[in-house]
Amino acid sequence: MTPEDLVLTPKGVRFMGRQFPCTIGRGGLSRDKREGDGATPVGAHRIVGMLYRPDRMARPAKWAVPIRPGDLWSDDPGHEDYNLMVSRPYPHSHEVLRRGDPLYDLVIITDWNWPRAERDKGSCIFLHRWRRPGFPTAGCVAFRPDHLRWIAGRITSGTRLIVPG
Repeated sequence: MTPEDLVLTPKGVRFMGRQFPCTIGRGGLSRDKREGDGATPVGAHRIVGMLYRPDRMARPAKWAVPIRPGDLWSDDPGHEDYNLMVSRPYPHSHEVLRRGDPLYDLVIITDWNWPRAERDKGSCIFLHRWRRPGFPTAGCVAFRPDHLRWIAGRITSGTRLIVPG
């Protein structure tokens, strides 16, 4: 582990000498992540991307990519686009990235099961804002909005999310 890693601990995520409360998947931690299990996968996951809603916030980092109307994330393990960003129209199972609520206004993307996704190993693990403190995710790691923005402005190409098992 390095100081630039985001390290999940029992008290939250430690990053750059600070501790941030967070929530994880409703299925707890898993060494055998499966699509739909609600678990957060154990391991060292590289940060590979950042998406944001330009109609709701300023660009959080120079390398952040805007979420546009029609942007989706495929979570259909039977389709070749599984665990990739796709666009509408997309008739297969997916998550809407440009949501009505603020949950995905800022999304940090990890390399979990990416870029060559294995069927049923689970679609991407994001870092995003939480619904409320203590409310679990579907497997992602979620933060208070101001903490997520602070983290987003300081991660680098070498940053990893470390989820100890």
